[in-house]
Amino acid sequence: MPRPDLSRFYPLTIAVLTVSDSRTSNTDSSGELLCQLLQTAGHQLAERTLVPNNKYQIRAVLSQWIASDTIQVVLLNGGTGYAKGNCTVEATTPLLDDTVPGFGELFRQLSFNALGSAALQSGALAGIANGTLLFAMPGSGGACTLAMQQLILPQLDGHTGPCNFLAHVKNSPTNSCGA
Repeated sequence: MPRPDLSRFYPLTIAVLTVSDSRTSNTDSSGELLCQLLQTAGHQLAERTLVPNNKYQIRAVLSQWIASDTIQVVLLNGGTGYAKGNCTVEATTPLLDDTVPGFGELFRQLSFNALGSAALQSGALAGIANGTLLFAMPGSGGACTLAMQQLILPQLDGHTGPCNFLAHVKNSPTNSCGA
């Protein structure tokens, strides 16, 4: 198989899920931020929705997106901390075929620089299910910006070496690891 053109950007199809009991579609600033950041980077927004902290509603949306032939990445925001009722981590984890432990570890390390020890309460996680890459992050704008700019967007870009996640998503334009 020919090597992919690593000088070229490959846009991915991404869905955004906000988990919140207090936000509405009109007040979901973090979901809006994620949409803007992914589109500014050149990716395509497939769907965007908001659900309450209910593990079955979260799983229903995620299951549909994971089963989709077109959605390659899902960005979840909200419900990842140790607040009463938060269940994003509990809802997402059983759906994953494989986890990406480095995402949560690096997110907490980067958060520690800004928040101190409160960063250890973040349940940020990532994994792959049916060729769909999922990233779950806190719902604050600062957390979403940190995750997207420092961790997620570089790994969704085929230019990032020596490895990136392009080769691991369904309908991947490339199946090699980095340069």
